[in-house]
Amino acid sequence: MTERKPTGVSFESWVDRQISAAEAKGEFDNLPGAGKPLPKSNGDDTALAWVVNKVRGEGHDVSALLPPSLAIAKELDDLPDTLAKVRREARVREIVEDLNERIRAEHRRPAGGPVLRARPLDVEEVLTEWREGRSSPS
Repeated sequence: MTERKPTGVSFESWVDRQISAAEAKGEFDNLPGAGKPLPKSNGDDTALAWVVNKVRGEGHDVSALLPPSLAIAKELDDLPDTLAKVRREARVREIVEDLNERIRAEHRRPAGGPVLRARPLDVEEVLTEWREGRSSPS
């Protein structure tokens, strides 16, 4: 499909000719899923929905698709749960410092999407809360 559309030929007939030539060469034979029905529609047939479903199906975190400002905001929301699983204080410090650096980087970046309204976290305050959460009975 690297050839250019000839002038004077409609786009539709040019594409149809390429499809016919590929069928004649057998390029569509034995494709994965051949002869199987398409997945049922859930009413959300946008391209983004397809990408999200594909990423989920491959076992990846969908938040990777978010703009950085929204991904950081989600990470801030999930931070208490994330830190509750951490066993070492040094690792908590690493996580918070990394998050702070990404927050600062997002603030330096020209606005091209949703604005990040979060400020860097106080590492010592987060560590104090983490220690208190570990010492309190469940």
